[in-house]
Amino acid sequence: MQRHVVFVVFPDALILDLSGPLAAFEISCETAPREAAPYCLTVASVAGGLVRTSSGLEIMTRSLHEVGDVDTLLVVGGPGVHEAAKDPELVRWLADNAGLTRRLCSVCTGAFVLASAGLLKERKVVTHWGSCQLLQDRHPELTVSPDAIFERDGSIWTSAGVTAGIDLALAMIEEDRGHAEAIRVAKRLVVFLKRSGGQAQFSVPLALQEADDDGFEPLHRWMEDHLDADLRVETLARRVAMSPRTFARLYTARTGRTPAKVVEDMRLEAARRALEETRHSIKDIARKCGFLDEERMRRAFRRRLGVSPQDYRMQFGAAPPASPAPTRQVPA
Repeated sequence: MQRHVVFVVFPDALILDLSGPLAAFEISCETAPREAAPYCLTVASVAGGLVRTSSGLEIMTRSLHEVGDVDTLLVVGGPGVHEAAKDPELVRWLADNAGLTRRLCSVCTGAFVLASAGLLKERKVVTHWGSCQLLQDRHPELTVSPDAIFERDGSIWTSAGVTAGIDLALAMIEEDRGHAEAIRVAKRLVVFLKRSGGQAQFSVPLALQEADDDGFEPLHRWMEDHLDADLRVETLARRVAMSPRTFARLYTARTGRTPAKVVEDMRLEAARRALEETRHSIKDIARKCGFLDEERMRRAFRRRLGVSPQDYRMQFGAAPPASPAPTRQVPA
């Protein structure tokens, strides 16, 4: 069965939001004759014809009114997304036709367009990390995940910024055609790792650097190196020669997060990295990352990621080392 995948673009759309997932679906078609290809791919806009992307490159599109039956509809993002979200014809077409599709998706800030069409109400969604708060503020009826690479809520799929659209496409290919095909496409794209939705968009230190005025950078480096130490507010306040109350207030004002939240984020990220990259026991990882015991780490994983450490390792972890070949004894 051939599935029709339609990509919706608009003036000043970001070309990579389109080309990344488009290439993934294209590569999934390369092993089949054209007439038996698993996907039919269409790039569409409201009026059709040439559409100028944010890079200045113009792409040829079909009119949305001519695309016919659609299996999977993806709205891309880009600098022009907020104007697109106010385009009455585009919003009306999406509202009228989204229910006829099997999957409704957005790449990066394309979520703003779907939200304007009223298609994301009461849904758990994600967008580019730099726009998560804006999306939540404009559409309080949504639940915006600030960290996920992509989210799936029923038939609604939304992804984080730019290259996360490739992760989204790989996940849909996996659903349609199986794990082996998704891995094959990922390899052809030379994607280093097929990431799933539960992984983070960016690291905790990077987020802190974005928010910080450098006043706490030495403290953050020390915290990263001492995750198994006592990192209560009183301890951190002593490191920067402040009273606990002054430290907690100033830290939250500068970074936008409480000290306790940052400590848990750092420990969680370190634990995730260890589960992904090593074969250390969960007990050892919990201790080294400052959770003290497996149960506390398990509760943190369940609360923040919705999975246990064991399940996280099964999904993202490194393969166990291969057993050495048995040595054959040769008679002297």
